[in-house]
Amino acid sequence: MNPYLLILFLYSILLISLGAVLSRRVKSPEDFYVAGRRLGPGLLFSTMLAANIGAGSTIGAAGLGFALGMVGWWWVGSAGLGSLILAFLIGPRIWKIAKRHGFFTLGDYLEFRYDRPVRICVALLLWMGSLTILAGQLIAFARILEVVAGTPKSLGCLLGGVVVVTYFSASGLKGAAWINLLQLIVKGFGFLLAVPFAMAAVGGWGAMREAILLRPEVPSHYFSLTGSGWEQALPYLVLLAPSFIVSPGLIQKIYGARDDFAVRSGASLNAVALLAFAIIPVVLGMAAASMFPNLSHPELALPVVMTEMLPFWLGATLLASVFSAELSSADAILFMLSTSLSRDLYQTLMNSSVSQSRLLAMSRRISVLAGSLGVALSILLPSVIDALTLFYGLLSVALFVPLIAGLYSPRLGARHALAAILVSVPAAGVFHLMTGGGAGPISSTAFGIFISFLVISPSLIRGAFRR
Repeated sequence: MNPYLLILFLYSILLISLGAVLSRRVKSPEDFYVAGRRLGPGLLFSTMLAANIGAGSTIGAAGLGFALGMVGWWWVGSAGLGSLILAFLIGPRIWKIAKRHGFFTLGDYLEFRYDRPVRICVALLLWMGSLTILAGQLIAFARILEVVAGTPKSLGCLLGGVVVVTYFSASGLKGAAWINLLQLIVKGFGFLLAVPFAMAAVGGWGAMREAILLRPEVPSHYFSLTGSGWEQALPYLVLLAPSFIVSPGLIQKIYGARDDFAVRSGASLNAVALLAFAIIPVVLGMAAASMFPNLSHPELALPVVMTEMLPFWLGATLLASVFSAELSSADAILFMLSTSLSRDLYQTLMNSSVSQSRLLAMSRRISVLAGSLGVALSILLPSVIDALTLFYGLLSVALFVPLIAGLYSPRLGARHALAAILVSVPAAGVFHLMTGGGAGPISSTAFGIFISFLVISPSLIRGAFRR
């Protein structure tokens, strides 16, 4: 048996076994949805960071480093900047409301703040969008298996889906928080060791820089943090920072915090860690570019580093680290999908009097369904970045303005919030199609957020005059 496959098999068995053991602690929907609201700073930090370091932050970011250079830092760095705002301005405020009213999902808050149509509209949009990011995690896993074992993409997506669905559907957030802690330890060990070994393999930073810049097709700004200029970095900031401020999956993890201190400290540590981690996969991708410039796809950069540039023991450790990254992000998306559909759609629209045990069983079944749909979509989508860009854009446009304005302004009414969502999302889609993804520094996400703000402005202005 391929030794890399053997390691992944044994690691998968460990995660599934932990999920089975931890499932015994899940007695109610509160345990499944918000971990009984008992997450301290350490567990909140680890489960948030584990969710954030996933396919985009590893395979995708390394691919950007391979193709574009240092500007790839902004993919994860922008997430860190958005997470700082979540930690201090959004998280503590919405946690207090959620604790006071016993909320389980972001949809609970949206119905409380606005009305049921807003809740349902957001749930439907995010359910469709969240499937794409789940697919992105599975595509990343398939990329790894493609390099280390030669398996076809469809089989890699299926295997990744089976593992994450099995352990998450059993244990929910309460078990996933502890599994994420293990995954985070594995990630940290693997990635921190990989950089010095990769640099040694290419002969050091200077040798890597010389080898890359000698190629005529590589631009001189390859080693610049802003690339060709801010117009290249800004779209990442606009796309990613807002989505990490209002992500339902992250907000629902914050619901699980035991107190305000846990929210601020756990979420802010997550943000700082993201800002520091952002450079690691980019440098690994650049190292791959210096030695293997003709890869068939940039997202093969990190798997090539594992198998061709590192000693076996470290390559296998990094393989487990990346596998952990994809699984921890995938379980965060399954968490968002299963809780949203079971709570925001099933319980709200179909069975408001459902028993607690029935709701828990339904959440587990929906996580299996969502995982199956994610596998099917991952086989169809071409790349990790394509999948994640679609999700992050939809998330930012639909939620950023209604959520922030709703938390800080009592003047915004449900009618304008719903209109902002229904107008801005199609507007961003049309703008994307007409401009081919954006007009200069103005991305379709930035355009959609601007339209959303325009739609709610009359409500805010009238409220100011009445006051």
